[in-house]
Amino acid sequence: MKNIIIGQYLPGTSFLYKMDPRSKIIALMILMISTFILKDVTHILIMLGVVLLILKIGGIPIVRIARGLKPIMILLLFTFTFQIIFIKTGNLIFDTELTLTVFTLPLMIFIILFWYLTRRYIKFKFLYLLITAFGILTMLSLYTPGSVLSSSTLEVYGDGLSGAFFIMVRLIIIVTLSTILTLTTKPTDLNLGLEKILKPLSIIRINAEEIAMIISIALRYIPTLLDEANKIMLAQASRGVDFTEGKFKDKVMQIISLLVPMFIISFKRSDDLANAMEARSFVPGKRRTRLHTLSWHNLDTTVIVFCIFIFISAITVRVMF
Repeated sequence: MKNIIIGQYLPGTSFLYKMDPRSKIIALMILMISTFILKDVTHILIMLGVVLLILKIGGIPIVRIARGLKPIMILLLFTFTFQIIFIKTGNLIFDTELTLTVFTLPLMIFIILFWYLTRRYIKFKFLYLLITAFGILTMLSLYTPGSVLSSSTLEVYGDGLSGAFFIMVRLIIIVTLSTILTLTTKPTDLNLGLEKILKPLSIIRINAEEIAMIISIALRYIPTLLDEANKIMLAQASRGVDFTEGKFKDKVMQIISLLVPMFIISFKRSDDLANAMEARSFVPGKRRTRLHTLSWHNLDTTVIVFCIFIFISAITVRVMF
C-alpha cells in the first residue's frame, strides 16, 4: 500500500507545476489517445521515450514512478503470460516440451513450498517469484526421469512476444501519465480544472461542478484511506496478526478485521468532510466564488501544440505503417 502514489501530490517547481490544470488534463487525454492509436512496438517505445523525457524535464523521479508500478506488476505479468501462451501466429521463436514425471512432481511441490516459506525474507519478492517460475519451467523441460505423468508443449511465437511486450508498455505509459497528473496538480486545482473542462455539459443540464468535485474528492482520499489502512495493519501486526500466513479461512477473517475499521474510518472522514463543507456555506448547485482563478499562459499553449503534434504523428504512422 505504501507504493501506491496515484492521488498523491509531490511539490516541485518544474514546468509541469506551472501549467494550468486544464492544459494538463487536455494534454493527458491527447497523449492517452495517441498511445491507443499506435499499434507497433517501435512506435510505442518511442512514446515511452517521450513520457520518460517528460518525467526527466518535469523533475519527477523515475524511481518513484517505478515504485508506484509495483501494485500492477501482477497484472502486467498476467497480461504478458496470457499473450505469449494464446497467440500462435508469426515466426516460432522458442519451442520446448514440458514433461511432468513421478520424480519431478514432488520436486516441483518442494520448490513451491520452499518459495512460499522463504518469500517473506526476500526483499525483491516479485523477482524471486519470476526466478522460481523460471526454475520450475527449466526443470520440467530439461530434467525428465521416471514415468511420464503428463506432457505439454510450450511454444513462443513472434506475434505473441511482440504483442505481450506492446500491451505491457502501453499499460505502463497509461499509468505513468495518470500519475504525472496527480503528482503535479493540487486537488483543489484539479477540481477547478475538471469543473472548467466539463462546463459545456451544463447545456444538457449536467452539473459539472458536482462531477468534478466527486472525481477530485475520490482522488484526494485514495492516499488518505491507504495510509489509514496501513496504520491499521501495523497496529494489528503489533498484536500478532500476520496477513501473509495462515489458512484461507484465517486470511478471510484477517481481511474482514481490516475492512470493518476501514468502513468506520471512511464514514467518519465523510462526516468530517461534510461538516467542513457546511461550515464554509457550501450549497450544491449554487454559484460559488473562488479565491484563485485559473490563467492560461504561453507554456500551456506550447504543451498543447506539442501534444497535438504527437497525436498527428500517431495517426500518420498508424495509416502509413
